[in-house]
Amino acid sequence: MSEKNEHFKVQVNTEIGRLRKLLIHSPDSGIGKVVPSKAQDWLFEDIVHLDTIRKDEYDYYVKLLMYFLDPDKIKGKLADIDSEKAERNFFKPDNKDFHASANVIELQQLLGEVLADTTIRKKLAASVCAIEGCTYKLQLQLIDTDPKELAKTLISGSLPDGRMIFSPIPNLIFTRDVGTTINNFILLNKPAKKARVRESLLMRYIFFNHNLFENYRDNILEIPDGEHHFLRPGEEMENRTTLEGGDVMMISKNHVLIGCSERTSPYGANEAMKLLFDNNVVEKVTVVRIPNKRDFMHLDTVFTQVKRNTWVLLHSIASVEENKQQNPIDFLVQPEPKEQTEIIQFYKDKSAPKHYKSMEELFEDISKKDLKSTEPTKFIYSGSGVFPYDAREQWTDSCNLLAIKEGVVLGYDRNDKTVEAFKNNGFNVVNVKDLINDLESGKVNADELTDTLILMPSAELSRARGGFHCMSFPILRDDI
Repeated sequence: MSEKNEHFKVQVNTEIGRLRKLLIHSPDSGIGKVVPSKAQDWLFEDIVHLDTIRKDEYDYYVKLLMYFLDPDKIKGKLADIDSEKAERNFFKPDNKDFHASANVIELQQLLGEVLADTTIRKKLAASVCAIEGCTYKLQLQLIDTDPKELAKTLISGSLPDGRMIFSPIPNLIFTRDVGTTINNFILLNKPAKKARVRESLLMRYIFFNHNLFENYRDNILEIPDGEHHFLRPGEEMENRTTLEGGDVMMISKNHVLIGCSERTSPYGANEAMKLLFDNNVVEKVTVVRIPNKRDFMHLDTVFTQVKRNTWVLLHSIASVEENKQQNPIDFLVQPEPKEQTEIIQFYKDKSAPKHYKSMEELFEDISKKDLKSTEPTKFIYSGSGVFPYDAREQWTDSCNLLAIKEGVVLGYDRNDKTVEAFKNNGFNVVNVKDLINDLESGKVNADELTDTLILMPSAELSRARGGFHCMSFPILRDDI
């Protein structure tokens, strides 16, 4: 395992402060092993082409992150990285030229380093084999596997000889969902779906055992089940304690948003809120309950923050009262109460909760009161707020953007109407390939970039149902 890093810092108190460190997971071979009959069980809507995702899409993401977060590791080396002689999975830890950045941190690398400890390797192999129903002999074989190879196996589901021994965990590329940094605490998830249980287990072993996080082990929060949870009726998610990172947003030093969605239950939101209040992490938590539908999945699929006064969101569910029959397709449908958006703000000092009428009202309150914006609050709507483009583009993650710094965000290149809305709100729009070339040549300085939407290739990535907010786990941002 790597030596203890005394200077390693964990601190995130907004969604838009200059990004300095994050956890990612570059697409692994397991994504290329998703089969149609199991795709939905493994939370994929479709099977995707692995080489295209790696070389033509995700690699641009890693390159861009490196230019912003660790430029010395990439500047002047782009030609070699792009050379035909370079291996396709250049950004994986098993590549001999792997960057091993201390700022753009690959989870597979951390897992391999944790597994170098024999005691931890035995415990984790036993835990994985227990939840996957493996034989005892296979457990012994895994324990004897090289730590780096074992890390690949536990993620991809395949032994070094290529044999699949259990399912892959293709959703690990969506690192946001396994946890959230809240100030200098890390809130770990409690997944709703069986397909993500192994991800959650691996993350616990990394955070509690890797030397990087040694100074923060007392600040790692795990969601408990409520007392007598085993007596709740049925197996429906609403009766279980579940929480995923896509439903947790760090808004300001004292304020967190938690969504109740397809993946996070009211029990999970309540337990998370109690943890945050009991540990004096924040002073207020706003719970946003969105319709429990696959279309929306997590809070960050229907809105993300762009600047302290600018938000991108799906208009059709933004309002608490007025979201009935917004789309022509719903004209015969009267949503049940649980299909309505509900927004309630709770306080550590147990003051009376505050109710909001719409997401716009909440965001304006955040922009002006929490973030002290003196400019008018702006809303950029998915698909320019026009049916059917709003729904189509939200499905391909028009609202799921990652801010590298305030006003500089990454989004998919396929959401044309949303791109138009950004332009109409004064944003520059640039293709990632052009921006990387300009960063390499020195024509553009990353620190001087302002109010820019960076368009990322998305033909295959968008089919996995997650944008760059999903594909990032920030652990250090500057204050704003």
